Amino acid sequence: MLVAVLLQIALLATTDTAAARRASPPEGEALTVHAQRIGDGVTIDGYLNDPAWATATTVSNFTQREPQEGQAATQRTVVRVLFDDGNLYVAAELFDTSPDSIISLLERRDRSVKADQFMVLLDPYHDKRSGFYFGVNAAGTLYDGTLFNDEWDDDSWDGVWSGATTRSAKGWMVEMRIPFSQLRFRRGAAQVWGINFKREIARRNERDFLVYTPQNGSGFVSRFPELQGLDGLQAPRRLEVTPYATMRAEYLASASGDPYNDGSAYRPGMGADIKMGLGANLNLTGTVNPDFGQVEVDPAVVNLSDAEVFFPERRPFFVEGSNTFEFGYGGSNNFWGFNWTAHDFLYSRRIGRKPAGSLETSDFSSSPLATHILGAAKVSGRIGAWNVGGLSALTKREYARQANFDGTTWQTEVEPTTSWNVVRLQNEIDGGRQGIGVIATATQRFFGDDGLRSEMNQGAYSAGIDGWSFLGKSRTWVVTGWAGGSIVTGQADRLLAVQTGSVHYFQRPDATHVRLDSSATSLVGWAGRAMVNKQKGNVLFNSGIGVVNPGLELNDLGFQGRADLISTHAVAGYKWTTPTSWYQRVTINNAIFSAYDFGGNNTALGAAHFGNITFSNFYRTYWNVFYNAEATNVRRTRGGPAMLSPSGVEFAVGMSSDDRKRFLFGVDGNLSRYTQEYDRSWGVSTFVEWKPTQRVKLRLGPGYFRNRDGAQYVTTAADPLATATYGSRYIFGELDQQTLSADIRVNWIFTPKLSLELYVQPLVSSGTYTQLKELSAPRTYDFLRYGEDGSTWDRENGIVDPDGASGPAAPIAVGNPDFTFASVRGNAVMRWEWSPGSTLFLVWAHNRENSTSVGRFAPGQSFDELQQVPADNVLMAKITWWLNP
Repeated sequence: MLVAVLLQIALLATTDTAAARRASPPEGEALTVHAQRIGDGVTIDGYLNDPAWATATTVSNFTQREPQEGQAATQRTVVRVLFDDGNLYVAAELFDTSPDSIISLLERRDRSVKADQFMVLLDPYHDKRSGFYFGVNAAGTLYDGTLFNDEWDDDSWDGVWSGATTRSAKGWMVEMRIPFSQLRFRRGAAQVWGINFKREIARRNERDFLVYTPQNGSGFVSRFPELQGLDGLQAPRRLEVTPYATMRAEYLASASGDPYNDGSAYRPGMGADIKMGLGANLNLTGTVNPDFGQVEVDPAVVNLSDAEVFFPERRPFFVEGSNTFEFGYGGSNNFWGFNWTAHDFLYSRRIGRKPAGSLETSDFSSSPLATHILGAAKVSGRIGAWNVGGLSALTKREYARQANFDGTTWQTEVEPTTSWNVVRLQNEIDGGRQGIGVIATATQRFFGDDGLRSEMNQGAYSAGIDGWSFLGKSRTWVVTGWAGGSIVTGQADRLLAVQTGSVHYFQRPDATHVRLDSSATSLVGWAGRAMVNKQKGNVLFNSGIGVVNPGLELNDLGFQGRADLISTHAVAGYKWTTPTSWYQRVTINNAIFSAYDFGGNNTALGAAHFGNITFSNFYRTYWNVFYNAEATNVRRTRGGPAMLSPSGVEFAVGMSSDDRKRFLFGVDGNLSRYTQEYDRSWGVSTFVEWKPTQRVKLRLGPGYFRNRDGAQYVTTAADPLATATYGSRYIFGELDQQTLSADIRVNWIFTPKLSLELYVQPLVSSGTYTQLKELSAPRTYDFLRYGEDGSTWDRENGIVDPDGASGPAAPIAVGNPDFTFASVRGNAVMRWEWSPGSTLFLVWAHNRENSTSVGRFAPGQSFDELQQVPADNVLMAKITWWLNP
């Protein structure tokens, strides 16, 4: 039935293209905006009283995209554009028939808030694919970032520019000054750029554009009108230097007699970032002795899986311009994935990571919290028709200090000197109709201590090619794809660890398509993915296939969850974008998916239904239902034989209230029900947000989750008597885990340039193993439950015996797997942009955590015990100066 529905919707997809074209407004080529040259600059104060504004051509024909698509804007907007040798100036008069209803809320730069806003969007290369945006809300908060892939944006870039607003009886006004030194454009006396304008009227949830993308259409930058009149414009000299100074005070938990930690440490630092132009179209960003003190904190996570947890990059040097290195995500505006894990060729958090080498046994030790980055540099821009990105960093050799009570001391190398390198090239052809790109990475370690050679790869290299092609002139359909490979080298014992690690599991005794090679000194792998996506129209369709060879290994400089995967899916749906009396928008999708490994094991098979609604009162809801059929799990035994995954259903639903209001709330819930007691989990989380004044926002987000896993992996014990399971016993537990946590945020924005933000995350998670058992036979979900059929479980001493005291099998020490983990993490950040591009940070970071082997869920008691545990506190001050010599 579901397959028939999917096929029917896919056939309908070919019939709505003409209707979508008729609904679209004129393409950007049909409109122009004129910039007027002036001799003297404009004072940026929000008052449009400079005589130069009277000479500018006005633009005012704005159209709604939301809520009434295609209708004229409800409020009049008049925009003017000027320029001189060094700057682009934009002014907007934003008339409002109810000026007392303008929503004016303060927020930190680039932080989203529901407020009236004006934005200018630029495509200086006029490539119809990329650009910059600059925005100001009615309270004076600045927004900026980059545009890429025609429809996507990234707010990680912070330009040095200025904007100001004023209020009047007729509405409000905006003035902006954007230095040309912050932009990139081609050489030439006659410049033609792309330009667009956006206005948000928050109380109406209205978004107005000069040219908009229909909600059933695609393409944004490619629709921009032309900005003409920039004659005689020369690319300016670009050089920016940003020195910094820091003082860091650490007050950390310490043990009595520890020679390396008496409870406090003070660490001053200084360094500099530099940005300079390399010709007209390339930009070099370098850093010397960079400070990557993390202002945001990673949330606490209790990870019982065999997969690494992904944390987003937060360090400014790596975050800024990171979309330049995006690989495999060009052309299409939608990339679905079902049972498809991340395969990123660049995961910049590897650079400067915590040292990974192991320590010798000692009474005391002190290891660096992060690997010191000696220097790093990035190149980005264009060479001819190619977008270019390059990143290179060098990290130093790191040592841990160790000591014993008897006074002996020594140092242990825990991280070698390492060179990290990435090159990314991309060529957009025929106005972005086709594209092709390549990426290459190289990681090379220079060991001082040969002991580390068994713990880390000597070298790791990867390369890939990606691209896309739109089908037909309407660009309704697009095909995207990528292919790549990797090779890692190192000592044989290190490569053996890679082969047996959680990404690969070559040691699986029933796997016939992979072979464990204990003498190998290299590992080679490859992967690829192809996808077709429908870009326009109310009918939605997406389908793809991805293949990951068992040998692919990206985790030296990239991020890879698993190898040995063949994944397919098809998604079809429909969206209603014309508002009615009860909804603004509705989207419904259906999907089928499957996954296999290279041995032919069906590791996933299922179907899904999901959708979302924005109601006429701007409340929002979403839901999804997944049915997972019975499949084969080749990972749950952690390198052992495959076992059965029972069938089951997973549900999720959520809603949130109208975000225009001062009081906002939402709730999310999930539920899973599988056969054979495989998984019986549920959870609920909620949030409330209150904006009592223009300057203050409070948000509380508690959540409770109950995880009942019928087969949580505990350990593997070798036993030649376990012939049915290849000479090992694979022990699992029936886990009952409860987690209670909350995200608490208080933001106080004094001015658009001065803010105080507080974040606290309390968490307690307890797990009790109500039953231990071992897998009886491969490819089943059958178990020998300890304590039954002659087996025993001595819970107090943590010992199980498969056949009891009288049997030949040896007892197995499993210990007590029960646990309780409690923590409180948080920080407070005061940020003051005391001059454009120059910032002062004052930061306090707090961490307190405690672990016990008691699995009883008692949050009150756990937090009481947590108060008795010493906390780690870090105070940091950092000041930067932006210099433009």
